[in-house]
Amino acid sequence: MALEDFRADALRCTRCTYCRWIPFDHVKSARFAKGCPSIEYGKFHSYSAGGRYVTALSLMDGRSRVTDKLRDSVFQCNMCGLCDVSCKICRYDMEPLAAMRELRFALVKQGHELPQAKPTLESLRKQFNMLQQPASERGQWARDLQVKDLAVEPARYAFHAGCRYSFDRDLGHVARTSIRILQDAGLDVGILGARESCCGGRAFNMGYRDELVARANQNLRAWRTAGVETVVTPCSDCYHAFKRIYPPESGVEVKVVHMVELIAELLSKGRLRFGKSVPMRVTYHDPCKLGRQGEPYVPWNGKEKKIFGQAVAYDPPRPRYSGAFGVYGPPRDVLRAIPGVELLEMERIREYAWCCGAGGGVYESYPEFARMTAHERLAEAEATGADALVSACPWCERNFVDATWSSGSRLQVLDIVTLAGRALGLEEEH
Repeated sequence: MALEDFRADALRCTRCTYCRWIPFDHVKSARFAKGCPSIEYGKFHSYSAGGRYVTALSLMDGRSRVTDKLRDSVFQCNMCGLCDVSCKICRYDMEPLAAMRELRFALVKQGHELPQAKPTLESLRKQFNMLQQPASERGQWARDLQVKDLAVEPARYAFHAGCRYSFDRDLGHVARTSIRILQDAGLDVGILGARESCCGGRAFNMGYRDELVARANQNLRAWRTAGVETVVTPCSDCYHAFKRIYPPESGVEVKVVHMVELIAELLSKGRLRFGKSVPMRVTYHDPCKLGRQGEPYVPWNGKEKKIFGQAVAYDPPRPRYSGAFGVYGPPRDVLRAIPGVELLEMERIREYAWCCGAGGGVYESYPEFARMTAHERLAEAEATGADALVSACPWCERNFVDATWSSGSRLQVLDIVTLAGRALGLEEEH
């Protein structure tokens, strides 16, 4: 698609401001009623989805030029999708998240990319990762594990660690524990190690469509060569890229499962059993890419029509990604199955969860904004009385850990795989 394809949306948007809030019938308190981190930080209409529709329309009509402030208003967004979900509650025909992506693609194509994002993209192009690390060191997290090398022998499951778990020394233990859990369950699993490539999903959301396509082709070729049937990843960003972005952008559907989904399935089949108690009160953070953006991809090739020249309809009916069918049950099922764990829910959960703050290139380009967003979520988590904030995404966890250091929060930040590993007696000390 192109930005011009969203002209009708930009004209139809009534600027109702619903995109700024969680749906009102889900509001439990005024304190945690807001939904959009961008406008909370930017404090101006152009930082909302409705405001970006105005910006897009003005640029398309030649009434505006790209300035530094306009560029910031476009890129100072987590691309979390809360606006998209809230919009669909009252307006079925609007696609603000897709429109914002196209607006970013257009600016990057015209040369208006963020200077602070260039080192990250240079690393992706040369080293195939987003953390500016040597590609040769990507598989170091697995150096002490006895696991198949997919470059040498085939396996049914490919474990894709992702950039953050591969290079972040504070979080690499999650990838290692994941492998131990899969092997304990008897699964035929392998890794690409240093040959693994970034999924490309973060670059895509930052406005770099071509980088996503390049990484997709690289990963798809590697999996096909290794005879892989299913890709397993503990990273929600990777999961979303494989599940939702690869099919329309590469034309190939990937059979992918998030690690927490697989753990829940293995528990239900009796192939894993939690035997150790983990006495802890936890609250669970729904990652945007696993939750509201984690719904299955539904291909659509139709057209818009109007009934009696007014009411908009689609032939055939267009898929409606409302966020309701994301991955919400499996992580909660796993937590509730761990002996000793007490799950305490925050006010904004599931498709209405407040973003961690790390998405959309914000962590790399607007660190202050990323911290503000994380601080808000930490305050909400602390209000539950939990001891730990648990999630299923390394980017969420990294940003939350950074935010605990800057805010002095008492909360532990843990991955759900870590708790599962403790209950299975497989988690390493770190």
